Order: sequence, then structure tokens, then C-alpha cells
Amino acid sequence: MGNLGTTELILILAVVVLLFGVGRVSRIGGEMGAAIREFRKGLRGEDEDTPNDTPDQS
Repeated sequence: MGNLGTTELILILAVVVLLFGVGRVSRIGGEMGAAIREFRKGLRGEDEDTPNDTPDQS
């Protein structure tokens, strides 16, 4: 299997948008971003339930 160039990636993106639609592709991208953020929080051991030790700077 060879490397994918810019032209191939654009073609693949165009096919995905045609199949699923712009709204669904953007929603999937947002969900993937949120999942990655939660995964990274889990790796660092952060919990939303535990309060922060630093006071607010407001």
C-alpha cells in the first residue's frame, strides 16, 4: 500500500461528504473530538467530579 497524497485525500473527503452529507460529517467530527478529549483526560487521571485545588481567577 502506498502513501496517500493530497489529491487522494480530497477525493476521499468528497466521497464521504456525498455519502453522508455535510451536517452528519461535521457532527461525527465533533463527536470524535469530544471522545479524544475525554480519552486524554482519562489518561491524565482527571475527573470532572473532583474539585480543582486552584481558586478561580475571576
